[in-house]
Amino acid sequence: MEEKSAAVVTSSNGKIRVIRASILVLVITIFIGYIFMWILMPTSTYKLHFYPKIRAHTISTFLSTQGTTILLYTFPMLFISVLGSVYLHLGLNYQSGESCKIKRKSIFSSWKRPMIIKCLGIVSWIELFIFVMFITLLVWTFSAYLHYFFDHMTIFKEIEDDKRWEAKLSIIGLTLGIVGNICLTFLFFPVTRTSSVLPLLGLTSEASIKYHIWLGHITMFLFTAHGLCYIVYWALTNRLSSKILEWKKTHVSNVAGEISLLFGLVLWVTTFPRIRRKTFELFFYTHYLYIFFIIFFVFHLSINYFCYMLPGFYLFMVDRFLRFLQSRQCAQLVSARILPCETVELNFSKDQGLSYTPTSIIFINVPSISKLQWHPYTISSSSNLEPEILSVIIKSEGSWTRKLYEKLASPFPIEHLTISVEGPYGPASTHFLRHDKLVMVTGGSGIAPFISIIRELLFMNSTMKCRTPSILLISAFKNSSELTMLDLIPPISYTSHGISDLELQVEAYVTREKEPPTESSKTLRTIWFKPNTSDAPISTTLGKCSWLWLGVITSSSFVIFLLTMGLLTRFYIYPIDHNSNNVFSNSLRSALNMLLICISILVTATAAFLWNKKQNSIKIKQITEAKGLSPLMHNSGGVDPIEKELESLPQQSFLRTNKVHYGRRPDLRGILMEQEEPSVGVLVCGPKSMRHDVADICSTGLVENLHFESISFSW
Repeated sequence: MEEKSAAVVTSSNGKIRVIRASILVLVITIFIGYIFMWILMPTSTYKLHFYPKIRAHTISTFLSTQGTTILLYTFPMLFISVLGSVYLHLGLNYQSGESCKIKRKSIFSSWKRPMIIKCLGIVSWIELFIFVMFITLLVWTFSAYLHYFFDHMTIFKEIEDDKRWEAKLSIIGLTLGIVGNICLTFLFFPVTRTSSVLPLLGLTSEASIKYHIWLGHITMFLFTAHGLCYIVYWALTNRLSSKILEWKKTHVSNVAGEISLLFGLVLWVTTFPRIRRKTFELFFYTHYLYIFFIIFFVFHLSINYFCYMLPGFYLFMVDRFLRFLQSRQCAQLVSARILPCETVELNFSKDQGLSYTPTSIIFINVPSISKLQWHPYTISSSSNLEPEILSVIIKSEGSWTRKLYEKLASPFPIEHLTISVEGPYGPASTHFLRHDKLVMVTGGSGIAPFISIIRELLFMNSTMKCRTPSILLISAFKNSSELTMLDLIPPISYTSHGISDLELQVEAYVTREKEPPTESSKTLRTIWFKPNTSDAPISTTLGKCSWLWLGVITSSSFVIFLLTMGLLTRFYIYPIDHNSNNVFSNSLRSALNMLLICISILVTATAAFLWNKKQNSIKIKQITEAKGLSPLMHNSGGVDPIEKELESLPQQSFLRTNKVHYGRRPDLRGILMEQEEPSVGVLVCGPKSMRHDVADICSTGLVENLHFESISFSW
């Protein structure tokens, strides 16, 4: 019977593998065609032959010329997103049967080796290759457009024969703006947390923030140069006062462009590292100016041209509204463990159906500290090992975290704390099992993602009986009080899960103390919170089939937008445009398009969210009636009596089974060079200098068995 069941599973996995491979081939084909369109766009062949033919077959009284742009530049990426959602949904079932299998070494392993570039930080050869190809695309577009415009200067009616060099300055400004639009097209993809596009590439939004930063700097540099070229051109031709205040009804609006650029400059200035790190709140709040930047950008160029850049922003809007819906529900905070090193571990109640991968993150908002600020934290728990609990570790390092710690560590502990969360967000799958050994290098609170990995491997080792790699954890701390973070590695019930069976070695380094303290540091303290009827366990925004629901929301909302905009164009805009006495305003058309996009996303996302919330409530009610309330909900607040009794026992810290070195830093080069296993995964999470040191060691050709991965989220 078991053999027949195994055969059915194998056959099912085989079919899923074929379907996923077919989807992936289709996605790659569409994406290559999409990129080819951007390469072809500045050429004469595209402008004189290809585009006119496509436009002749797509222009209609329903979408006008906007239909052509949507077909060529908006639809492909949204279709890829929907296909990606199906691909990832199928992958959930496929991976459940394959999770214990050791994955083969990737053929691209050598391309993933790190290298350090001063202006880019730690990048792999693949990332560097893609970056160079993207810059090449920008240079090609700039040079091709310049060549075309200089050869066809007669199409610019404002040019006078005696001012051709000034006109060339105008053309350069125009071309800089066009190239900047390419950067803007891809700017929002890296920061879209709930999107299938990044997981298709094996990326997460947090790990892709650096791409957003690169694109943002290039975009604003090009747009600033674009604006300055036009201002100088207007000044040289004595038209500055008239042009700078021009808002045309049917053409480019200069005023809207200037306002958009002004918002962008304010936003851009606060993103530079020195300003962002010293005044994070200023950076955080000014980043919301992107809303006004985009609105006036659309007014500047019209919605027809913005459709070139629409896909990334459309997916971002879907993600942003889903996050808004999730954040309206307060999360149920069960307990908090207070460590003597000004660090807290927050333990939330979660839906048992909520599954996430190690190194996933959630965003936390505490309204009593700041109603607008959201901070990302790595989840330290395992959804498999702890099906009812989700934990995060927060160290007091800034004003926001300090206020949170003071609230929780007060001598008079609070009985309830209102917290909202967004997430979890993380990689679609992990590849830690492909290595023979894992070397984890961490500094301070950077230990959080490694705790989640260790607990997941603990579950696979003890429950699923999988062969797991051996683990070497190298932790660097400033003071001995921070050693208590190591006590958070095993879950509370670790004895029942056989942690001793896991091949785990911990090497801790205390850098600012030369010997152990004479007095034992204070042990951790646990606070239990009273349950609140308005709070709910953390659950997925769109239920168990979240990827499928995301595809449904993306596709259905876009179809609704096309239908409503088509009807509005056919029966309202088209009659006005074809009346010789009147022309429909570009600004009003753009405003109507933006409004319809927002309404379409709002209706579909809200319907999907409420449906899944209702189903989840029914499921929770059934589980509650069958099993009774969880013991976690019975506590009346304050310090749990069982926990208090445990703390009064002789300290049997998990730390005592490991080595602690005082007064020195770890010799990372020596430790890593000593690793002899065929495949060693080197994971690092900590300060920038530590990440660079480890990356430098792994990049050398002397250690072919080291495979570097930075999972640090500080940017």
